[in-house]
This record gives sequence, C-alpha cells and structure tokens, in this order.
Amino acid sequence: MKNYLKNMLLIGTLFLVGCSSLIQKKENASIIIKNGTVLTMDKNNKVINNGVVIIKDNKIISVGNKELLKVYSAKKIIDAENGIIMPGMINTHNHLPMIAFRGLGEEGIKNRLFAYFFPLEGEKLNRDLIYKATIHGSIDMALSGVTTYADMYYHMDEMAKATKDVGIRGVLGETVIKFPVVDAKTPYGGIEYAINFIEEYKNDDLIIPAFGPHAPYTVSKEKMQEIENLSKQYNVPIMIHVGEFDDEDKRLNLKNKSVIEYMDSIGVLNNRVLLAHAIHLNEKDLDIIKKREASIAYNPMANAKGATGIARAYEMLNKNIKVGLGTDGPMSSNQVDLFRTLSYASSMQRLKYNDRTIMTPDVVVKMATIGGAQALNLDKKIGSIEPGKLADIVIIETKSPNMMPNYDPFATLVFQANPSNVDTTIVNGKIIVENKKLKTYDIKKNIKQMKEIENDIAKFAKELAEKAKSIN
Repeated sequence: MKNYLKNMLLIGTLFLVGCSSLIQKKENASIIIKNGTVLTMDKNNKVINNGVVIIKDNKIISVGNKELLKVYSAKKIIDAENGIIMPGMINTHNHLPMIAFRGLGEEGIKNRLFAYFFPLEGEKLNRDLIYKATIHGSIDMALSGVTTYADMYYHMDEMAKATKDVGIRGVLGETVIKFPVVDAKTPYGGIEYAINFIEEYKNDDLIIPAFGPHAPYTVSKEKMQEIENLSKQYNVPIMIHVGEFDDEDKRLNLKNKSVIEYMDSIGVLNNRVLLAHAIHLNEKDLDIIKKREASIAYNPMANAKGATGIARAYEMLNKNIKVGLGTDGPMSSNQVDLFRTLSYASSMQRLKYNDRTIMTPDVVVKMATIGGAQALNLDKKIGSIEPGKLADIVIIETKSPNMMPNYDPFATLVFQANPSNVDTTIVNGKIIVENKKLKTYDIKKNIKQMKEIENDIAKFAKELAEKAKSIN
C-alpha cells in the first residue's frame, strides 16, 4: 500500500511538472490597451475589431486581437470599452502662442495679417506670454488627441519647454523674417536664434527643431539659400508659408514665374521642406513639388475662414504628394484640435470639385495621422499603430450621444466626433490624458495665467481693431 501511494504521488508530481512546463510565462509590458477598434493606419489601412495594443516603455511592441492577452501582462491595463484606438493626430501647421489672441480681430478687418496680427504681436509678445500660451495650447491639443504639432513662431526655446511640460511632441521652427521681431532685434536675427535652438534640442525625445522662414516674400533669396544650407548641415526641416495669397508672385516681382518655380530655381525646394497652405498653385507647381519630394500642410478651416481659397488637396494626393492637416494659428481657425478640420478637409474638397464621392473619411483620417507623419518625415517613428513605432496613441470613446451609432469608425471621426470624445492620450509611452483628465499639468494654474494675459491685452486689442478697421 505504501509503495502504491508513493508511486501515485510520484506520478502526480510528474504530471504537475509537465503541465507547468506547458504554461508559458507571460512577457512583461508597460501598458496594454484592449477591447477597442484599432485603426492601425498601416500601409494596408488594417482595422482590428476587439483589438489589443501592447506598449513597452515608449514603443509599441505588438498589435493584434485578444489572443495577445495570453502572451503579455502589464500593471497598467486600459479597457477601451469599444472605443476607437488610433494613432495620435498630427497638426502639421500652427502658431500656437497666438492662442493668447484667439477671438481678436474678428470685426471684419480687411488686411488682418499686417494691420492687426503683426502690430498686436509687436506690442504684446514676450517670453513669458509665449511660454504660458504654449502651455495652454498644448493642453488643448493633448485633451483633443493631438500628440504631435508643427509650429513656426518666436522664442522656440520657451515653446519647447512648455511643450515638454505638458508632454506632447513638437516640430518647432524658429521664425526667420526680414524685419525685427520679439526675439530678434535685427532683420533675419532668427537664423542665429534657430541655430542655438537646434544645437540645444537636436537630440531631444519630444522636440524636433527646425527653421521657419516666414515666406518667400518676407525672406530674401540669399537668406533662403543660407537657411537651406543650414538645414542640410543640421538635417532639420524647413517650414514656410507658400501660396497662401494670390499675389505672392507680385510681392516678389516675379515675371512669368510662379512662387514654386522661383523657390525651385534658387535651390530651396526639397524633401526637408514643408509648404504651409499651398493654395494658389498650378499643375506645374504640383509637379515640381512632387519631383522635389516637398510636403504640404493643408489648412482647410483657416483658409475658409480667411477667404484665402481652397487648396488642391485632392489633386495633390492623387499625385502622391505628402499632405498633412493643419489648423494654422489660433487666430486663423480659432482651433488647435483637428476634429473640425477633418470635416472641413472632406467638405471643402467636395465643394471645390463638385464631387461628393471624393475625400472619403478614411483618406481624411490618414492625412491627420500617417499622412502628417509623412509630411514631417517622421513616418518611421509615428503616425501608425505598428510594432517598433513610438507609442503615440489616443482612445476615442463611442458612448456619448454624438458618437452613436458608430457604423464606420472613420466616418464617425470625421463627421461626428469632437474633442470631448477623447478619453486617453498617450505620447512616447506616457499617459498624458486619462478618463478625459490631463495628468501632466495643473489646468487651474494655467487658466489663471491665461485670464491675466486676457486682462492685459483686451484694451490695446480693442483700440488696435478700431484703427485697423479705419484703414480698410
């Protein structure tokens, strides 16, 4: 009997050992996102229902179905609750500190840029305002699912600090222009400022430094060529306004040559260049842009509000030109999130070409994600949910009345969603927004700061508006 019990115990032990060897030990991850519709935005535009995304440190390491839950474990598990899991959105053109002036100059001023924008900036811009306004704008973007933005403005070191304090990603181009500005007391002083900024941030995790020459008509040929040489030397982007207005060739005194042809002729058009607006371009211009592999930041909402025109985005995409979406500055569209811009991007193109079948929702969402990454030459790092890419991910809830029904997640995003539907924002593997609450900065503190800025600006802004209207 004793031998029998001994043998049974041995057999039982061997059985348990055998079973345990069949049970695989789960691999550790940092964050698991489950139970959502994953819009990967990969080259096949793959959509995974009841999908799972695995994040380790700052990168995505696996994407698939619920079978992944048997392979990975993490201390942080996020239940998307049937929401939309998508790449963080990318705003490819902005002037973020202008958020301090949002809502001003709306009284029907004709030459708003030169009669109102520039004088307002000249009087009120300073380092402190730029930092605090950038904090405010970065909060706005984080809460609305924008994880990366591209910007052209002043005191870029202050903007970089603020962007990092909130925790989003920025491609920041120091403005270069032919007259003195807040951070450069001499014409073109922005070049030296940009070099110092690039040296400081060239290896940063969240900040990509850049040059931001304002426009071909406000930067000389020689300075444009100098910036191009420096851009090549430092391997950084150039962002510039081109084709925003229909008289730019006249401003440059060009004869029988477009602004794009001019830029090409002086050797400053290449794959490091992002052209903001690009409205007033012809077929030949588009062919040159394609040949030189330059990119476009399409700003449909700002362009409609400013009555500057409708860019040929549909044709650009058909030519395989890299096109991302932008809001322009918060005085142009009054927005820094991309939700309304998504709708405008589709609707304005359909209106322009009188064709409601074009610019379908999947195409528009692509522009806001991987398309923006391609435009900024960051598509190997961000813009899609794929293993090896940085974990810039947002979760859009689908439980609110405006999100129901949700037959097609792309259509829901483009024509139904708004910033209040963003539940979670993750940047570089760090949770920035959770349960619709910002985790990285004291919002009450920033609201107080912005109220102080508003009180300081209001009187001067009103007087300036009256003066600007009188010279219409």
